[in-house]
Order: sequence, then structure tokens, then C-alpha cells
Amino acid sequence: MSDPVLLQRFAAWLQPQPSAEDAERSSFFQDGIIVLDTNVLLSLYEYTETSREEVLSALEQTAGRLWMPYQVGLEFVRGRRSTLESRKRALSDAASEVNKKLMAARKAIVEAKNLVCAQLDKYARAPEEIASLDELAKDSAVDKHLSVYREEFKRHLDMLKADHDLALNAADAEDPILPRVAKLYGEGVGQQPDDEVLRKRLEEATAFRFPNKIPPGFADSDKDTPLRSAGDFLLWEELIEHVSQLPQSSRRVLFVSNDTKEDWYESDSGSRSSRPWPSLIDELKRRTGADLRIETQLHFYSGIREFLDAELAEDTYAEIVRVSETFDVKTQDDGPIVTAEMAPQLAPPEGLALSALQSVELASSAVRAALESSSPSQWMFQWWLIGVTAQLGRRIPEEWEPSVDIAAASRSPEPPSPLWKPGTVLPPGEWLHRDSSWIAPWFMELLDATPQMDRAVLRRLAAQQAEKNRRSR
Repeated sequence: MSDPVLLQRFAAWLQPQPSAEDAERSSFFQDGIIVLDTNVLLSLYEYTETSREEVLSALEQTAGRLWMPYQVGLEFVRGRRSTLESRKRALSDAASEVNKKLMAARKAIVEAKNLVCAQLDKYARAPEEIASLDELAKDSAVDKHLSVYREEFKRHLDMLKADHDLALNAADAEDPILPRVAKLYGEGVGQQPDDEVLRKRLEEATAFRFPNKIPPGFADSDKDTPLRSAGDFLLWEELIEHVSQLPQSSRRVLFVSNDTKEDWYESDSGSRSSRPWPSLIDELKRRTGADLRIETQLHFYSGIREFLDAELAEDTYAEIVRVSETFDVKTQDDGPIVTAEMAPQLAPPEGLALSALQSVELASSAVRAALESSSPSQWMFQWWLIGVTAQLGRRIPEEWEPSVDIAAASRSPEPPSPLWKPGTVLPPGEWLHRDSSWIAPWFMELLDATPQMDRAVLRRLAAQQAEKNRRSR
């Protein structure tokens, strides 16, 4: 006897939350079509070489049943470089953060010494002890002690950079991962949708599904273009079209993704648990007759071990856990804004200052050396050039780079700080609005040390920035 109509119509909503103990789970691994989301494939660029080989070997157990939507392929091919850049930037940021912590420690030691000396002077009148502490904690002595930590920390970070087997140019002609992935999929890659089909899908996403929060993809609706916003929905439509053309016996789909945002998972109010949206399971069933199971990358690889006898060491599985956490796609808070106070303590990401240099007409070897320098004394200039070239539209900033709020000059009745110099310190031919301008002291020092061929470029950038800031106030 069949179930009542109510139970049939809403079967997807009445099912319990998926579990690793589900009796039907093994059939998805052994007989189903397996679709890996872009973030799962890009994770391959984050693993160490040993773990990556094990993961690729495990994926080979699914070869022949893997299918890649065109949208996933496009995002994967285009996203490899930014993934490598992200890893390189993480190591660079770690070095900057270590340096910032050590500088804070240096400052704390000096302040602690001053506090003790003040107490000695106030309550003991002990000039010899004060002199001894001044000698003990003088700048050179503190720097000497901290250099032991700085060099050791740097050695370990440098070792991490050297030990990773993927260079940044691996995303180009020397990429060892791309051919392995291509071999895994063989012919199982979707065709590019026609322009008319793509246009209709975009219209459906932006005009109907996203405003009504129909999964998947509505959580990305605020991205800068409709095409980028609709990536998950385009993937979904490709999947439905592909599955509907398969033999009825093959209509079982295992979709694997690190994306657990609200447009894929339904949160259970009152608890921290969540499950894939039943509406996704229901839609695939209605439109194709296929069963759907959605799993995270962690559960997927445990399933490969259990049902396909793939060998994954515990260390490799631990690395899968770690990498999955770095690909958490939940909304992140905006990063910090680099200010003039922060800049001398924070090294810019490697290569970013040189990218800013290439966007303007600075040509002298002295300026290039300053932008390549790892000395904290040059970080203010490096950050300013990074910020001003983005602010004035001389280059398109990277998605990952922090915002910069550093001005070299200001047009205002009063100086931003008592240390700023009036524009009249520069000759009339070198600076416009001399009587209503103020120039940062670090920028004056920079101009004095810059060859004549680049002084005009720097002054022009600073003046244009000051005018832009004035108009935005």
C-alpha cells in the first residue's frame, strides 16, 4: 500500500537529517554520479605533496563516475592562480605578523624598564641601578636578544615556503595538478551553455529565484556581476540537464562541496545543526527522477575510505580537515584598513608594492629598491603607493588586498598633525595650492631622497590624492 499523498508530496522535507549511517549511502559512492564543487578541486593546491598524491589516488577510485559541470571547470581553471597566491600571501602575512609581535615585545620591554626606573628614581634615588637597567634594556641590547627569536621564526617560515612543491607559476604551464584532474574526468566535462540558454538562466536566477531565496546560490546575489552571483545556480541547472539525459538506472547524484552557506543548507532554529535544503532534493527528483545526496569534503573522503577501500592515512585526513577549514565560504568580516600608524609595523604582501610601481611612471633604481626593501623604514612608502594607485584608478586592486588609508598630503585649513609641513616648503613650480596644503613629514623625507626623474611623479600622485580626499569630505 502506497503512502498517503501528503507524505509523498513532501517526502524530501519529512526525511531525517542525512547521516553517515544511512543504509543507502554506500550506493551513492558505488553507483552514483559524483560531482565535485570547485572548492574541492582547488583544495588540491593546498595539500602537501604526500597528502595530495593520496587524495588523487583516492579520487581515482571514482574515475568513470566523476562528472564536471562546465561552470565548475571554468571556476577551477580560473581559480588556480588565486589559490596559490592566497597560500603565498598567508606565509607572507605570517612573517609580517611575527615582526609586528616582536616589535610590540620590544616596545613592552622598554616601557617596563622605564616603569622600574621611574620607581627607583622616585622611591630609592638609585642612579647606579637606573644606569644599569638603562644599559641592560637599551635598544641595541633588546634588539640583540630579540634577533634570536626573529631569526628562528624566520627560518621556519622560510622552510615552509621552500618545502611547498608548487611555485606560483605552477598555475601556468608547469601545473602538475591540472593534467591529473583532466585525466580523472576524461570525457566527463560539461559543454559550455549557449548564450541564449545562459541568458535565460541568469534571468531566472536574478529575477525569480534569488529574490525569493530559492536555493542554491541566493547567498551570492550581492556579487559584482549577475554572472558571478549566479555561479552556483548555473552549476545546478547544468547538473539537472545532464542527469535528465542519463538512463533511469543511473540517476543517483552525490554532490560534494565545502559550501555550507544558507543557500545550500537549512539551519535548524534552536540548534546548531543543519541539513542540505530538502527543496534541492525535491527539485532534482521532480525534474529528473534522480536521488540526491550532498556531502562536505570531509564526509566524502571518509566515504571513499569506507565504501571504495581507498587508502587515506590519518595524517592525510587531518590535512583534509585543515584545508577544508581554510576554504570555509561563510561570510567573512572585512579585513583591517592599513593606516599611517599601522604601516611601519606591517610588511605589505610580497609583490604588491611592485605591482603598484608598474602602474605608474616611476623608473629610478632608487625607488624600485625602496619598494623591494624588507626594511620597516620603507613600509610607509610601500603601503602609500599601494593605496594611492588603487584610489586613483591607476590599477585594479586584488580582491584579497587590504584597504589603505594613508595620505601623503592634505588640502585643509589646518594640518592633520602638528608635524605636517606647509606646502610653502616646496618651490612654487613643484606644488600647486601651496598656501592651502600640508605635506606629511615622511613624504618630505621621501622626496628629498628621490632622484629628480621620479620626484614629479610622486608629487603628482600626492596632489591628486589630496584633491580627491578634499572633494570626498
